[in-house]
Amino acid sequence: MSQPHLITSEAELTFTGCSDDIAALADTFRGLKRRRLVIAGGAGMGKTTLAVQLLLHLLSTRAAEQADAGEGEIVPVPVLLPVSGWDTSAHPRLQDWLAARLEQDYPALTAPELGTGAAAALAGGGRILPVLDGLDEIPAPARVRVIAALNSSLTAHDQLILTSRRKEFTTAVHEAGRPLTAAAIIVPKPITPQAAADYLTACLPGIPSEAWTRTLTALHSRAARGLAQVAATPLGLWLIRAVYLTPGADPTPLTGPLGDDADALRAHLLDRLIPALIEARPPSTDPADHFRPRHRLDPHATRRYLTYLARVFHPATTRDIAWWRIARTIRHIRSLTGLEAGLVFGVAGGLVDGLVGGLAGGLVFGLLFRLESRSWVDETPGYASFRGRPRPPFRTLKRDLMIGLVVGFAFGGVGGLALEVGLGLVGGLTGGLVVGLVVGPVFALIDWTEQPTLTSTSSPCSTWRSDRTLTLLRTSVLGLVFALTGGLVLRLVFGLGLGFGLMCGLALGLVFGLLIGNHRAWPACIIAISWLALTRRLPWRLMNFLDDAHRLGLLRAVGPVYQFRHAALHDHLATTPALSEWVFSPVWSGFRFRAMWGCSRR
Repeated sequence: MSQPHLITSEAELTFTGCSDDIAALADTFRGLKRRRLVIAGGAGMGKTTLAVQLLLHLLSTRAAEQADAGEGEIVPVPVLLPVSGWDTSAHPRLQDWLAARLEQDYPALTAPELGTGAAAALAGGGRILPVLDGLDEIPAPARVRVIAALNSSLTAHDQLILTSRRKEFTTAVHEAGRPLTAAAIIVPKPITPQAAADYLTACLPGIPSEAWTRTLTALHSRAARGLAQVAATPLGLWLIRAVYLTPGADPTPLTGPLGDDADALRAHLLDRLIPALIEARPPSTDPADHFRPRHRLDPHATRRYLTYLARVFHPATTRDIAWWRIARTIRHIRSLTGLEAGLVFGVAGGLVDGLVGGLAGGLVFGLLFRLESRSWVDETPGYASFRGRPRPPFRTLKRDLMIGLVVGFAFGGVGGLALEVGLGLVGGLTGGLVVGLVVGPVFALIDWTEQPTLTSTSSPCSTWRSDRTLTLLRTSVLGLVFALTGGLVLRLVFGLGLGFGLMCGLALGLVFGLLIGNHRAWPACIIAISWLALTRRLPWRLMNFLDDAHRLGLLRAVGPVYQFRHAALHDHLATTPALSEWVFSPVWSGFRFRAMWGCSRR
């Protein structure tokens, strides 16, 4: 620990509390000189839960604390952030990383009305209380760098809450050569067998069954050593309750051979967790039922999907399950993108120009998408929304109008020269003028919708919907505009069929809708999900599944990403071998084969 006089003014340094009296714990935290706290402890001891409890209480009482604050005193806003997202080589200072993360997780801070640097002003002015979760979940060298970066970044007015396993934090402090300056460190006490037995008794019916009576007696007497070790942590006690306190469950395995082996018992409980939660919480459409899924889940499929996510978002690399990074989990995703785009445009072209011509055009479009989609898997979601959006600035409209005119004249001139030097050139330029006058405002509309608003939110589902809205807006508007203008121009100027012009314009508009703009995470994810769903590694309706897993308590949402609610479940699924039955195509329902999938390949 740091020097006691930096932590408190009291003669004796004590910091005690209990999670069932979070208000008293928050008062003790506020009594620290610089309000810096490290919540340490073993695996499953409830460090993150306690940090979130403290965060919620500080947030709910912030208005009252601000009213009582002295002149010039800052009452920061607590914000939960996973330490795994901090790359100290890219952001050596905590404040710089906070600013970048705030812009990612809270897009409203980048709204044009706030100007530039709003997030940096909050992070650099001590107005953010970072609640950094999971120091132990990053590699050992990175933990040392984080400790050093915190000590060099924190100023006298910067507050901090940090969670870490005790052993990893102690090692990092020793290797860093100095403790975390002015930070108090608390470690939770293990749950006693008596307290664990009392808790389980309170959850049981008035008269426990004979099997439960034997289990409670073994826990009291510590006859089952493995059971006592598992029940000594909040996570282990919750696993016992979730798996065996369901109607009809027989707790006999808790006192059998598994009861003497803590690791085997914990793995057994983690294996049974998913089906137990699904059985105990049937689906509900009532908005008040926050902890019930909206759809009926299959336990085996749910286990298979979560296992895939646990492996591709491996704990050794990241704890964040970001939907826009799923495309990265597929090898040759760019070739797959080109193939699917080529098939789509090939079919569309075949309706207009025959099968051979359509497939040839589709091949060209596929190659173009293969080249252009290289960056799709690296793009982040956009923030299309019309709620609370101000009027678009005139300078943006003027700039995009000029771009539209240039594009229109270029295509019109080239098309005119290709058809006829005289009348064709005049007609092409005239058509280009019409297209430019229409496309320019459309480009301005797209630029306008890509800017976040003051009401933009950032949750996994909201970012998915926003990027989907942005993509559909670009493709539909440009497809409609190109279809109408292209059809009329080709009909009136060149005398071609109206249907042919409409189809050509629609195809060109869809292409431009997918190729222009700054955010194409949604189409990349859709292409990836289509392949992963065909091979039964993920469901077709991925976001609905993730939301249901969140409601069941298997996942938690941290800003725009999901994480496994318990790191132990993530680790367990990532390392457990499993066989998956793949279906190559839904059309060939009889053609199935079994294959090993995961990190290794045969």
